[in-house]
Parts: sequence; structure tokens; C-alpha cells
Amino acid sequence: MAAHEGRNGGRDVSKFNAYRIFEDEGNVEGQVVKTTIDELSPGEVVIRTAYSSVNYKDALAATGAGKIIRSFPLIGGIDLAGSVVSSSAPGFSEGDAVVVMGYDLGVSHDGGYAELARVPAEWVLPIPEGLSPYEVMAIGTAGFTAAQSIVQLEHNGLRPGQGPVIVTGATGGVGSVAVELLAGLGYQVTALTGKDSEHGHLRSLGATEVLSRHDLEMGVRPLEKSMWAGAVDAVGGDILAWLTRTLKYGGSVASSGLTAGTNLNTTVMPFILRGVNLLGIDSAACSLDRRREIWQRLATDMKPTQLFDVSQKIDLSGLREAFSTLLAGEARGRIVVKVA
Repeated sequence: MAAHEGRNGGRDVSKFNAYRIFEDEGNVEGQVVKTTIDELSPGEVVIRTAYSSVNYKDALAATGAGKIIRSFPLIGGIDLAGSVVSSSAPGFSEGDAVVVMGYDLGVSHDGGYAELARVPAEWVLPIPEGLSPYEVMAIGTAGFTAAQSIVQLEHNGLRPGQGPVIVTGATGGVGSVAVELLAGLGYQVTALTGKDSEHGHLRSLGATEVLSRHDLEMGVRPLEKSMWAGAVDAVGGDILAWLTRTLKYGGSVASSGLTAGTNLNTTVMPFILRGVNLLGIDSAACSLDRRREIWQRLATDMKPTQLFDVSQKIDLSGLREAFSTLLAGEARGRIVVKVA
């Protein structure tokens, strides 16, 4: 924690670093500032943040490229991992390793880009044995979303051996983790990317086939040749519509992104003639029971191996550049923020 300013009337007024986002006449930007616990959003659990991460939603929020933040100023960061400092709610003790992501964190509640965070107790989960705080944030919201997509596909019947599973936006945070997780579970993975220079990297993550988005012929018929047993889609738009037209009978696509657009131009044909399922993935509002299930799997049979070695590491001062890189589509994999 940063410089100690002493105590005032018994209250701890020690100052610490935080990346706070401001809005001025429509211009949104953030900067590293000094703050105190008294200035944080309310909550029962105080956490010393070890790591956070940079997700596409963070970049939209911190730059104003998307209308994410509901009230300014606000400390950014939609996820965090660290250790409990204090809790007025039962179930948590000083030193417990915990993770918080989703809900209103970094949206209307001060987030993970601060050396200390204060959050509602019902948002906090213990980090399962087998994962460190760094590993949890190398996975982060994007990796958790990838895992949630796979778990939801499996709940809808997807199993290895049924045919190829395609991952769109495969070099991004969600996509790259999905490729590695699916390959580790024994699935035949096809990666779709617009970055031709990254084909080798995607094969190293476990993709057996890599398709270039630039060479993709999506067709215009309500139903195209059925190819995919399942799909993890992080881009939306015309790509998602194409996936619905090319899934095998009974296949499902897990949809979690919108970088290729928010409109979905398709017909009912894939759904009523092939029994295709469109699964919406919302990690922010995922139930606690489902969160526990997913984190437990990420600590065991779904635990990635390469992700922890290839993730980029920055500190709070590197956030602005990271946001620009992500929004420009130039990021590869995950970006972990070392906070304290």
C-alpha cells in the first residue's frame, strides 16, 4: 500500500493508488490517483488487490468508446483477485484468497484497478485450491466467459468426438482461452481469426484448423452446409448469423461478444429445421453456484497451461496503452494488471 497518512478519529485514512475514470463534457479518460477507503463504494468486505485484468469491456468503459460506466468518477476494473483485509460479514477471514468479477464492479461500483477494494460480501468467492491470484486474473473475466461458454455447451449436450467446434475471434481474450480449454478437453478445434500472422500461435494453443476471416465465404442461404458440432462466438454480427446457418443438427453456439456488430440477421430455419440452439453468455450476472462450478473446473480438468506463460503483464500506469491496443484489435491473449 502507498504512503501512510496516519489515522483520523480512529478511521484509517491511508492513501493508496487507484485508476479512477472521469467524465468531462463527454470526454472520458482515466488516471492513477491517490484515494482512501472512505472514498470507495460501500461493501462488507475489504480486499487487498493483487491482480486485475484488462477485458474488452474495461477498454470500452475507460475510454468512453462504450456507455458502460453508469456514474462518474469511478475506479475501473471489472475483476480482481487478492486477499481479504477485513469483513463485517460472516464467511471471510483476514488473508483469505478471493476473486470478484462481474455484477456492477467497474460499472457502477469501484472496481479492481485499486490497491484496495470494498465490495458486497455476496460478490466474493474463495479462490479454489489449485489456482493462484495471478492465475485467476490471467483467466480473468474473458477466460471465465470462455469457460462459461464451454460449460453451457456441454450442458446442452456437446461432447468430444461429435465433430469440430469453432471459436471466433480466436486471438482475443475470450477466443484464445476457449481454443486452449477446448483442446485440453479433447475437442477438435477450428479457430477463426482475421489476423493471418497468428495462425501459428493458434495452432500452438491446440487448434487443429485455422480459418482466415478474410477468406470466409458465408453464403446467403437460410441453411448452409452443416459443419460445426458447436461454436464459441465472441464477435457477434454476421459471423454469428453464419454460425447459426452452419451448425450441425442439434448444435449450439454460445454467444458472448459484439465486436463484429449487434445486429443478428438470420431466419428461423436453423432453429426449426436443424434444432440449433443460441445460448446467451452473461458472465456478469452468472449465479454463484454456476460461478463455483466453473472456477472449480478451471482449477482442475479445465485448467489452462499455456495461458499463464503467454499473458502480458502491466501495472496501473500501463492501462491507457493496453486499452488502446485492445480497441485497435491488436492484443493477443490476456493482459494481467499487477496492482499491489
